[in-house]
Amino acid sequence: MTMRSFVIITGANGGIGQALVSIFSQAGYGVIATSASPKREGLPCKHFIQVDLQRSVQDEGYAAQVFSEIRQALDGQLLKGLINNAAVQILGSVEELDRQAWQQTLDVNLLAPFFWTQELLLELSEAKGSVVNIGSIHARLTKKNFVAYATSKAALAGMTRAMAVDLGAKIRVNAIEPAAIETDMLKAGFEGKPELYRQLEDCHPQQRIGLPEEVAKLALAIMDGGMQFLHGSCLGLDGGISGRLVDPD
Repeated sequence: MTMRSFVIITGANGGIGQALVSIFSQAGYGVIATSASPKREGLPCKHFIQVDLQRSVQDEGYAAQVFSEIRQALDGQLLKGLINNAAVQILGSVEELDRQAWQQTLDVNLLAPFFWTQELLLELSEAKGSVVNIGSIHARLTKKNFVAYATSKAALAGMTRAMAVDLGAKIRVNAIEPAAIETDMLKAGFEGKPELYRQLEDCHPQQRIGLPEEVAKLALAIMDGGMQFLHGSCLGLDGGISGRLVDPD
């Protein structure tokens, strides 16, 4: 298959990240994958760069090195998309969350998508490309101990809309807001608790958990589906759960 152009995918080693890399590679894109951890075996990317996203926000010298490596990987070819997928989920109550937890959450989940988009704006504009931010249903609906994570995802949704207004027709910026997705991390949290996992499935009107591939396919459709009028949108991918009111029996 002839390579069409490049996309950058952050958080490539995670469950959704791996699906994104696979789906975009199958679609003919050259994938530049990044992750904080070393490359997972079998990850089908064209280039892999190990990156500390929080450091790329806080340290301009380090960020310059990272983007220089990205541009070397691009080698003058078109950058069609940036998928800001990487995130941290630090749980804690209002009484427990400290400054370090807040700073890491905001740096990785909110500020990295902004500064990476800002830095790569020229390349994305030249390709008439787009940005897809992977948000969360927690931007709108949340639960106990998700204060930092939910706040970062709500801010990411607001930033997606504001950047679309600010950038106009230069590039498109959209977001996907999934509900529960069947990743190794999610399943590990329910290990030995099959009844609780079934309850989580039943909470969704579709009676199941979403699949990482479904997030990846929606990202591909947003970027490459001929929907150029889709701009500044935060699309729910939640199996209908955002419309469900749960009252006590």
